[in-house]
Amino acid sequence: MTELSSSGRLQFNMGKFSSLAVVVAAASAVTAQTFQRLGSCPDLGCVLPPDQSDFLPGQYFDLRLEVHAPVNGSEAFNDGKPDENFSVTITKEGGEAKSIAEFFDVEEPELEKWDFKWYEDLFAQDAQAPSVVNVASKIYRKLAIYEPGNYAVTLSYYGEQKTTANWVVRPLATKKRAKNVILFIGDGMTTNMITAARLLGHKSINGKYQSLLQMDQFPVVGHQMTHSIDSFITDSANSASALYTGHKSTVNAMGVYVDSSANFFDDPKVETIVELLKRTWDSAWGAVSTAAISDATPIALSGHSRSRYAYGSLVDQGLNSMTNYSWTSHGGPDVWFGGGAEQFVAGDGSYEGKDYYEEFAKAGYEVSLNKTSLLELGNSSKALGIFCQSHFPVWLDRNVYTENLESFKNDPLGSENAALDLPGLKEMTLKAVDILHHRGGDKGFFLMSEGASIDKQMHALDYDRALGDLLELDDTIRATVAHLKEIGELENTLVLVTADHGHGFDVYGGVDTKYLSEQETDREKRRAVGTYELSGLSQYTVAVDGVSYGTGPNFPVNWDPRYTLAQGFGGNPDHRENFRVHKSPRKVVSSTPGHSKSDLYVDAKDAPDGFIVNGTLSVTESSGVHSLTDVAVFAMGPCQELFGGVYGNIDIFYKMATCLGLARPDNKPGGDPNTGCKSKKH
Repeated sequence: MTELSSSGRLQFNMGKFSSLAVVVAAASAVTAQTFQRLGSCPDLGCVLPPDQSDFLPGQYFDLRLEVHAPVNGSEAFNDGKPDENFSVTITKEGGEAKSIAEFFDVEEPELEKWDFKWYEDLFAQDAQAPSVVNVASKIYRKLAIYEPGNYAVTLSYYGEQKTTANWVVRPLATKKRAKNVILFIGDGMTTNMITAARLLGHKSINGKYQSLLQMDQFPVVGHQMTHSIDSFITDSANSASALYTGHKSTVNAMGVYVDSSANFFDDPKVETIVELLKRTWDSAWGAVSTAAISDATPIALSGHSRSRYAYGSLVDQGLNSMTNYSWTSHGGPDVWFGGGAEQFVAGDGSYEGKDYYEEFAKAGYEVSLNKTSLLELGNSSKALGIFCQSHFPVWLDRNVYTENLESFKNDPLGSENAALDLPGLKEMTLKAVDILHHRGGDKGFFLMSEGASIDKQMHALDYDRALGDLLELDDTIRATVAHLKEIGELENTLVLVTADHGHGFDVYGGVDTKYLSEQETDREKRRAVGTYELSGLSQYTVAVDGVSYGTGPNFPVNWDPRYTLAQGFGGNPDHRENFRVHKSPRKVVSSTPGHSKSDLYVDAKDAPDGFIVNGTLSVTESSGVHSLTDVAVFAMGPCQELFGGVYGNIDIFYKMATCLGLARPDNKPGGDPNTGCKSKKH
């Protein structure tokens, strides 16, 4: 049997856990919420993809069926013996029910059996009383539906019990309206953060800005809802997966629907946009990030796993595609730029201990490990650029407080030296565009470029570092738009800017930091926060003698003025706040001698002249958390009109796929991308 983690979730042998399960059936004596038996499975019979799933015509997917037999707990049923003789049918609206094997013309798969444990609630966890569930299952692999319409998949089990999943196959779209797509993702970026970054980097006179962010100037703005499949707060893995596949998933999962088996890599998969694009048009594709390239947002373009933490395996998938099951080959990225050297240097962090610099080189990649060599890369070969261990030092440390770089032990070759010759998001993105433009040719390209540490620094409550990275993202967007125009591709390129999720951040006033620092008590210090008419004006764009960073326009000219922004967070740990820029990376809590290491208190070294802000989370939480908020979508270029309004995160995939002509009536290549589909339905 699998083991349980302290969080009440299934613990697997790779050391990280997956968030499994869904709300227990309404007839049960208990309604699961904190912990769930299996996400998106409301009954003892499970269909994955579940009810309310959408599909692109021709998009490959796997179909997993499970029948659960709880041994104990409020759902105990049938003496813990799952019905191994279950059956399943699929019916197109207005048509006849057919077996899965008949409908898809595939062989019947073998029956699989396993068991798992879960906690029904916090009381069960406190009592260390897990519920055990026995499972009978089948999985049908690499299926596709080519005709748009409504479908019902019905699982019959335990005699008269049924679970029905209603599916929608979206309309066909076979003509490629955009040659290229560039998707910028500000990880965790909300409208409130964009507003705050504008205030930092752009001067206003009498309430009127004298310049704007580049994303402010996009002609179409919409908003996307970010819920995951089984919780209304999402993470970066399954939210990225929704953007790239059109299918929601569970926290920590990407490119799959999470099943209850112990294997991280046997869950039912769905095809991603780059897999579809490669299969249909043979276009070039790439990813750029200031995070580790194995981090959730970049790796979800090619990754299929319930665990975002299976870094080494996911890097191997990025190079070689899926190798354990028959699946689409994405051909390997034409460009992969980011951090995360731990998964490339031979050792514990790399897949099977291999040297992945060497593996990529053997596959024909030019490999770059610093900014100097990045800028020297040609445009004809595939390119891998891994510039540091873990995630990049943030823009503020790379450009303003550069002395901090010496403290990092992040050499891309795996030593404890500091990586000092680092590119920024702009340099990586512009180089990626040049390579993809050359390699894609008439077939075009897809590029995802991520400003990753907007999110990571918001988690740390290091607002200035987060907003600095947001301004870097906007500066990159500005330079990319100009470069596309320069190379004659702007009119052919759909440019999107969005986020994967949000945080509960906002600005609510101004602060006299000098007054705050000189007061004796927390209650007196709080008088330094001015609201409404006392909030004042931004001082970040006011030049000060002797202060110059050389970072150019659209960034603050003074990161440490006396009068700053009163900024706060919705879901945060206990911390101390003085509202000034932190000249080294921030740590808001720490463990205290004599107390449990998981019992965290305000760090004595953080903002010592500030006042304590009581947390809103468990005392075991060391950072802020994601929030429910919708996030903005900015669009310009071909198909921009599709992106107005409010819609789900999966709809971004369908809008991009429509624009790229990926909704196909068959599994044949797309023909001439300049004239639309040439193939006929089989």
